Amino acid sequence: MKELSIFVDESGDFGEYDPRAPFYILSLVLHDQSIDIRNDLAILESEMRNIGWPNHCVHAGPIIRAEYEYKDYSLGERQQILKRLMTFTRKLNVRFKSIYVEKRKGSDEIDITAKLSRQLAGFIRENPFLFSDYDVVKVYYDNGQTEVTKILVSVFSTLLDDVQFVRVIPSEYRLFQVADLICTIKLTELKMNRHMLSKSEQYFFQDDRTFKKNYLKPLDKKQL
Repeated sequence: MKELSIFVDESGDFGEYDPRAPFYILSLVLHDQSIDIRNDLAILESEMRNIGWPNHCVHAGPIIRAEYEYKDYSLGERQQILKRLMTFTRKLNVRFKSIYVEKRKGSDEIDITAKLSRQLAGFIRENPFLFSDYDVVKVYYDNGQTEVTKILVSVFSTLLDDVQFVRVIPSEYRLFQVADLICTIKLTELKMNRHMLSKSEQYFFQDDRTFKKNYLKPLDKKQL
């Protein structure tokens, strides 16, 4: 059977409008399971061991903000972790898509859900070649937000014939960590374009040119 795996992560929440966090993002990483990535995975695991983070589940946002387990590490050490995941992502034979909603005053859960659902449905309808060759499509999500789970089940089940949904434990799937990275990069791009980057984001990425060169440009060819 030909199988397409789709790893999904989100950034944002369905709560009230906050001018400091106006975006809700869904990122999807698509991987054809007939494409063997075991060698890529082995290289990544070796690289992570070499910098002292074996079997580590990478969380891009906290790395950038120096939060949680990363709070006592230098900028250079944190950049090395994200650099390894970026290199892994850049070399992978995968594609990705990010959709987003810019929340406004008066936005609510229904409004955000409707907009995301329409965008996701539009993406599937406009790209039938991405899905038509597969016997089964498996959607991987950690069920972190109930609203996202409902959107994924509703849209994919309506538009595709054979869809399965898998609850992810993030530490067990590097491709889910890639989806987290893609989400974080998209959020940074949106904030950068609106001159909204936080001090920690400006410190981590240095400047717009460096961010585009090291993060946006390497991923351009994989973006749907």
